[in-house]
Amino acid sequence: MTAPQGFSEHNFERLPLISESERSEAQRAAADAIIRGPRKAIFGPFVPLLHTPALMERLGELGAALRFNGGLPDHIRELVIAATARSTDNQFEWQTHAPLALKAGISQATLDAVAARKIPRGLGENEAAALDLVSEILNNNGLSDTSFAEAEKLFGAPGVVELTVLVGYFATICWVMNVARTPGPGGYPALQPTPA
Repeated sequence: MTAPQGFSEHNFERLPLISESERSEAQRAAADAIIRGPRKAIFGPFVPLLHTPALMERLGELGAALRFNGGLPDHIRELVIAATARSTDNQFEWQTHAPLALKAGISQATLDAVAARKIPRGLGENEAAALDLVSEILNNNGLSDTSFAEAEKLFGAPGVVELTVLVGYFATICWVMNVARTPGPGGYPALQPTPA
């Protein structure tokens, strides 16, 4: 069973999948490129992005580079994606990447804390720094010198750049799905509203 996107009483999908018979040539080419790649199907953010095939292609390439060819350890990448999904209240990426974070070694207690918008306890230094980076970038639109120095020490300059782009990419596709009300895939507990 899918999880409705967001917490409003109106959860109808605003930008559902365009049927194959209604796709333009550019949309067919963009869809084929995603299907031929590592994702193998049109789902999640690519459903609304199919309305803008040039953006779909380029965002698809960026996402593939980050997810399948990046230099970050799997547990850090998946934790950052899950934290970005929570920060943007996006069901699809949360329900997709929280299980991948578990599989990569992130504890259920850590994911439960992220879901509750609490600071997880007992994190390793690199996990804590990665979560701090997500929070600071999304809340302050940048990093303090102290946070930058800590991230650079742990992940190197390339890692800081990759982490920053990872947050930006996933925030972007989460926002697209939130606007489109693209439902989550189900199979993992949906995010719940947190008290203000």
